[in-house]
Amino acid sequence: MIRIAFSDMDGTFLTPEKTVTPENARMLDAAFERGVQFVPCSGRNVGDLPREVVSHPSVRYAICCNGALIVDTSTQEVLRKVLIEKDLVRSLYERVRDLHVTFDVFADGRVYTHRDRFPIIDEVDLSAPTKAFIKAGRTVHSMTIDELLDHVDGVNRLNLFFHNASEAQAIWDAVDAIPQLRRTHSLPCNVEVTDVEAHKGNGVRWLCGELGISTHDAVAFGDNDNDITMLQVVGDGVAMDNAEPSCKAVADHITASCADSGVARYLMPILES
Repeated sequence: MIRIAFSDMDGTFLTPEKTVTPENARMLDAAFERGVQFVPCSGRNVGDLPREVVSHPSVRYAICCNGALIVDTSTQEVLRKVLIEKDLVRSLYERVRDLHVTFDVFADGRVYTHRDRFPIIDEVDLSAPTKAFIKAGRTVHSMTIDELLDHVDGVNRLNLFFHNASEAQAIWDAVDAIPQLRRTHSLPCNVEVTDVEAHKGNGVRWLCGELGISTHDAVAFGDNDNDITMLQVVGDGVAMDNAEPSCKAVADHITASCADSGVARYLMPILES
């Protein structure tokens, strides 16, 4: 019996154009009618989640920043947070500062990108809708890393966009040299960094525990590397047809692509049974 559904947003619940399909919207209505909670589970900040999703009555909670934040969407109360120690942020920055990559800091509900690194977003291999979404959500600044870290309360996660395999390897090596950090990705040209304990799987476990729901009664949908831990901890992990091979490899089932309303196609027969 499914009591709760967790879903990644980009590449999973949302189309490549960052929209919610009518089929997925109807699925949210059906979930609410049957008492099934729907939980967005994203690398985004809560303020960057689609308004039509977080305002839907089937949605009460959101797992954000790859599990670093769990938020009550009705009150905006942060229920759980796992921050990156600021000294570790400084340490990683020193290791990658000479690379021609971004160093995006997710903190206090914003994404801070240095003015000198902001143009890199236009240089990397991303679709036009994705670039537009990313740029619209950035707070461009001119602070040093120390000034920025003094300015914010706490760092939830980091994002680094790169151009090629050598830059990617340099970032991976830098992150792997700091055992208190973990890395993943959601795009072919990025690295997402959190505290080692912050990932979607731990977020799902924690929220299910708080709600008194067994993870065996949960289903999760994803498409990329940062979704793998989430698919592994639930009773039914579902990968999209457009998912990366590594994500499909750990899934219990495969559904249609995000463009073809794969989440609704999988859940509606279950909700209607």
